[in-house]
Amino acid sequence: MLIRLLRLGGGSAAATGLALWLSGRSQRPEESAATAVRDRVAVPADPSLPELAVARGEDPAQLARAAVEALGGMRRFVSRGDIVVIKPNIAWDRTAEQAANTNPLVVAEIARLCLNAGARKVVVTDVPTNEPRRTFARSGIAAAARAAGAAVVLPQESLFRTVDLHGEVLDSWPVLEPFLSADKIINIPIAKHHSLTGATLGMKNWYGILGGARHRLHQRIHESLADLAQFMRPTLTVMDAWRVLMRNGPGGGNLADVSLKKTLIAGTDPVALDAYVAKAYFDLDRNMLRYLDLASRRNLGTPDFEKLRVRVVTT
Repeated sequence: MLIRLLRLGGGSAAATGLALWLSGRSQRPEESAATAVRDRVAVPADPSLPELAVARGEDPAQLARAAVEALGGMRRFVSRGDIVVIKPNIAWDRTAEQAANTNPLVVAEIARLCLNAGARKVVVTDVPTNEPRRTFARSGIAAAARAAGAAVVLPQESLFRTVDLHGEVLDSWPVLEPFLSADKIINIPIAKHHSLTGATLGMKNWYGILGGARHRLHQRIHESLADLAQFMRPTLTVMDAWRVLMRNGPGGGNLADVSLKKTLIAGTDPVALDAYVAKAYFDLDRNMLRYLDLASRRNLGTPDFEKLRVRVVTT
């Protein structure tokens, strides 16, 4: 039923934030604290609430509100005084219509919800594949985030810290500092085709916390994804499936490759969320996306999304 629901979508179709970010911290994070990121940003499970919410409708911002509310509301995830880092996909020098980056309206609405829940500061950041300043601007995310009251931090060399990720493949890597110091981290990937794995979803979005030669990770991409998921466990994941890049990802560029689905999926289990969207839009199962089982074996979530508590919302 859930797969059929998702397939009912429509036809194909700066540096200025740096000072704001640093002003919120009296000191740089200790290297030894990096491994505690996942424990600090997590929220307790609540058996009375859904683990997955699927929202469909005609307005991306309204879908973001509905999906989060279905999971218990943003105050479940963000406490007063928190510094929240939002991680969209801002990897490519593309417009929103080309569906290579997260929808800016979704990013802006999640930022507003965090501030309304009492967050002291909301930071939007990523480490793009293309040139950061142009990518943040052309995607529409920088302007939308600032209009919503968030600080926008462009990556620069001084903001990376070398951290031992203790992974099977990932050992010492440069990590963008806001991800090490945040009180809460919200992952907002966009659902896209990927030429190597078949799809790039929530767990793949964590590539954007790293500096260095990230192309090296493609040699053992499934192990790398499991390593990243073990290190960076989000407070909340909101999957942007308003527009889905069905072919020629992850960079895209051709509007004929984009399908308008008008859907957002939010959840507290990042493995299940990836498994659900991969099956619904790309017909990929756990046998094709080996990183799902690798993550499951590390107790990071379950690929068996059918077993989750789910709420479906139409706005």
